[in-house]
Amino acid sequence: MRLRRRHPSAADPARRHPHTGVRPFRATAAAILATTLAAALTGACSPADPALKTAGAASPGPRTAARNAQQWTASWGATMQQATDYTDHTDDTKGTDGAANWSREGFHDESLRQVIRLSVGGSALRLRFSNAYGTRPLHLAGATVARSDGQAKARPGTARALTFDHARSRTVPAGGTAVTDPVSLPTANLEKLTVTLRFTTPTGPATMHRFTTATSYRAPGDRLDSTADEAFDRRTSHAWYYLTGADVLAAGPDSAASVMVFGDSLMDGVGTSPGTDDRFSDKLAERLIAAGRPTGIANAGLAGDRLLHDSPCFGESGTARFVRELRGHTGLRAVFVHLGANDLSRLSDGDSCGENSRPVTARQLIDGHRALIREAHARGIKAIGVTLPPLAGAVFPFTDPAGIEARRELNHWIRTSHAYDAVLDAARVLTDPQDPDRTRPGYVSQDGLHPSDAGYLAMASAVDLTTL
Repeated sequence: MRLRRRHPSAADPARRHPHTGVRPFRATAAAILATTLAAALTGACSPADPALKTAGAASPGPRTAARNAQQWTASWGATMQQATDYTDHTDDTKGTDGAANWSREGFHDESLRQVIRLSVGGSALRLRFSNAYGTRPLHLAGATVARSDGQAKARPGTARALTFDHARSRTVPAGGTAVTDPVSLPTANLEKLTVTLRFTTPTGPATMHRFTTATSYRAPGDRLDSTADEAFDRRTSHAWYYLTGADVLAAGPDSAASVMVFGDSLMDGVGTSPGTDDRFSDKLAERLIAAGRPTGIANAGLAGDRLLHDSPCFGESGTARFVRELRGHTGLRAVFVHLGANDLSRLSDGDSCGENSRPVTARQLIDGHRALIREAHARGIKAIGVTLPPLAGAVFPFTDPAGIEARRELNHWIRTSHAYDAVLDAARVLTDPQDPDRTRPGYVSQDGLHPSDAGYLAMASAVDLTTL
């Protein structure tokens, strides 16, 4: 779905209980509430066919002692895109909260601090950086990672210098990537970290992830080891820059297994409250941990992304970037796929974001989904299809009757074709029982299109964990 101006969803009691909807249940009011929700949504996420429960996915090997050895697994991820002038705010540079899009200007003689939340912890950590869309080499003069103490604060005594082949600096070529050496920093499930980068030469336009509810900070000079947020000026951005992945060294029988969520703004978390971790991927990670199955989850959602065509504002198409995302995350065993809604959007004349946009049919979308499924299966990765929620309730013009009908056809195919190994029927979870073309009140954010915090929680609660 295309990103529009972000409106915080109304506070919802369900958001305050991060493990609501988890099995096995506790005898608490929250658990009773979750039980009711799960019962209402039974079957919303299930194998497409019992015989296809593991179709196309790698079969588990023998359970040996070797499987308990520590292995790297993806614990956090963000899809990168090219620099863009597009923002989700009220003007071209910043919104009422002062947050800006820094991708065009880039960075020079300053430090950038970003905050991420891991899905699972481990005994060591390594980080991935990307200059995929850079116009010149990116010189990282230094980098550190530390435990977060909230906002831009780093917990005293926890900062670790990041190295690349044992060097404190690294020049990443235009179009290239870099992975740090392992860092001895034990981390916990759901722990937040600060990652600080030092730039001494102009970066040019920055490779970035345009939408996030997290806040990034910048400050002049060298602030790599600064612990106080006062060291950073009040210039903030709701985007991530260059940082594209975090792996942890974890132990256990399924330590190398991770899950990726791939798609558009529904996977990216548009509609969640700013400053929270209430995306579908966040809630799913919490469910798995509470169920005694901590699993690394990498988010490869890209707000505004289309399945079939690139966009100058919203990045490469899903079919163009899918294989790169599969290769870029460690130990994937399953991927959720939600794409097609933005292909059905009808942009206004003259909208520069609509470059390369053209009407598509349900059959074209189905062919695009089939291509993604083939790529996942070729790598032994289970593919889980996610149906498209209603599109007609948006407070801004989004699609037309032909688009609404194409959505119905695509959803019918996802549910019934058995092409996907399993299906998360987000449309069933989120649709208003009184109006099949609109999202259920309470599950939709103020834009009328994207889920609210409660909506994303309902989606995560509907996942049958045995399909992962």
